[in-house]
Amino acid sequence: MAKTKTTVETTTKTKNKPNKKSDLIKKYRTHKDDTGSTEVQVAVLTKKISELTKHLKSHNKDFDSRRGLLLMVGKRRRLLNYLKKSDEKKYEKLIKDLGLRK
Repeated sequence: MAKTKTTVETTTKTKNKPNKKSDLIKKYRTHKDDTGSTEVQVAVLTKKISELTKHLKSHNKDFDSRRGLLLMVGKRRRLLNYLKKSDEKKYEKLIKDLGLRK
């Protein structure tokens, strides 16, 4: 029976891999413990939408994922509408920062 060696290189790759979601949360949070503010939710949804869009370009018959994408886009739109009503300056900054149209 052949044993596989776990090298230092393979273990450090997994430990040093950046967590994209936590980086987004750190960037858009409003206070230290913030994980659910509107800005954070929109940023995380935008990242998920871009990843799912890439997936659907190569798997164009994946209709279940397409439905999930449409639901996420709708949720992001509602969150952006809420943010625009409540604080237009934050809305404009977030749209510009994320590179969304409008």
